[in-house]
Amino acid sequence: EVQLVESGGGLVQAGGSLRLSCAASGFTFDDYAIGWFRQAPGKEREGVSCIRNRDGRTYYADSVKGRFTISSDSAKNTVYLQMNSLKPEDTAVYYCAADLPSTVAVAILVYPTRPLDYWGQGTQVTVSS
Repeated sequence: EVQLVESGGGLVQAGGSLRLSCAASGFTFDDYAIGWFRQAPGKEREGVSCIRNRDGRTYYADSVKGRFTISSDSAKNTVYLQMNSLKPEDTAVYYCAADLPSTVAVAILVYPTRPLDYWGQGTQVTVSS
């Protein structure tokens, strides 16, 4: 059974940091890419970042470049999203998703509502001003 389990969300003040984790199981980790998406109330889903697990290639949305860092630990089948300099507009439910690398990259950069194979349940991030 495929599972993606997010953790690490919470409430933080503007300028603070959080690290999200996405623990994956049930598929060959290095064959996939994992992406982070977010959705705020009343807004469309937005692509945040993704990583190609086999070689570590990363992509970021312009809104988070320089503030967020994605990384992957193949030994633990886990992807991390380090979020620094958080802003109130970063408030959203954050989801991780897995699919083939080209598919995830397109979803992150161009087409965030593109269906992907596997999704986590989401974790809430709230940034207070």
